Amino acid sequence: MLIDSHVNLHAPQFDADRDAVIARAREAGVGLMVEISDKLSTFEATHGLAMAHPDIWCTVGAHPHEARDHVGVTADELVALAARPRVVGIGECGLDFHYDLSPREVQADVFRVHIEAARRSGLPLVVHTREADETMAAILEDEYARGSFNFLMHCYTSGSELAEKTAAMGSWFSVSGIATFKAAENVRAVIRAMPADRIIVETDCPYLAPVPHRGRRNEPAYVGHVLQALADIRGWSLEEAEARTTDAFFALFDRIPRGSVR
Repeated sequence: MLIDSHVNLHAPQFDADRDAVIARAREAGVGLMVEISDKLSTFEATHGLAMAHPDIWCTVGAHPHEARDHVGVTADELVALAARPRVVGIGECGLDFHYDLSPREVQADVFRVHIEAARRSGLPLVVHTREADETMAAILEDEYARGSFNFLMHCYTSGSELAEKTAAMGSWFSVSGIATFKAAENVRAVIRAMPADRIIVETDCPYLAPVPHRGRRNEPAYVGHVLQALADIRGWSLEEAEARTTDAFFALFDRIPRGSVR
């Protein structure tokens, strides 16, 4: 049984064959998927997937690329949407200083709103961070001092210093197909130091397909390659990696009943 903790099945890349993609995931042994919200304008599609499939759950939030269109979003609004059935997390949210598609100060403000929603709802926060280590650490440390919340550093490719700081706050980390890329030894080095009981796996499909599918559209069916890479990096057997990541997943996404896995 495999779990893909981060899928974007509402994305237009899946419009032609979404049902077939979901079927292939199940055939590959994927028993549970978390469909990630990237903006509130597509949340109904995201939530609809979760409501239509017993093995799909979802989050609510706005990606930092979309922060410019969510300046007025409130924690009350996010908390209300998070109360819907099958919503199990807040985000994806955070900071992306690589593309800067939204002004940095707007990204930070919208991120803080998501943190407040996570704190109030009790749901885990799914954090996106890219080339923003110093600012990300400062915001998380400041907000955590105001009141604790559980959070996941999704598709973690940032530096070891940010990883250490967030781990000290109790963060979880998710490993993606980037861990299989030949040039990603710096990412693998950070993975080796992650807390063993707080690592999960994801595809981030349709992006970041793992080797041997790199360069193609990614699918949840490929998450087994990510799990194998994690096992190899940590020196675990595949069975141990599956058990550890499954336990970590349910400890983080604790609104999902463990018996719900196919």
